[in-house]
Amino acid sequence: ALAEYAVAKEGSTVPRPPELAGLKLDGTGPQVNVLVTAASGGVGQYAVQLLKLANAHITATCGARNMDLVRSLGADEVLDYKTPDGVALKSPSGCKYDVIIHCAHNIPWSTFSANLTPKGKSIL
Repeated sequence: ALAEYAVAKEGSTVPRPPELAGLKLDGTGPQVNVLVTAASGGVGQYAVQLLKLANAHITATCGARNMDLVRSLGADEVLDYKTPDGVALKSPSGCKYDVIIHCAHNIPWSTFSANLTPKGKSIL
């Protein structure tokens, strides 16, 4: 899964979707603020990299030992999920999120709703 190139039968592949959560992956859309929880996990790593293609401002949560990895994938802000700001999902820059991609578990909805913009979307 970490290979830059992989060999697969054509029938086993699909094209990358042109949009993710309404974001254009070619970077031509407006910049949005996105939160990715559990960004060092399998789904979270892909989400951060795809969001970077969309020119999103990415805030990500992960454990302290994985913060450098998540930054290297393209996250602009990284929160240790065990710190008070990480538990509250608060962006260090104070921004609210247009999109939350939730890859973790055991986070109450009230934590998300408090951090979304009025038209924000959460993908659980």
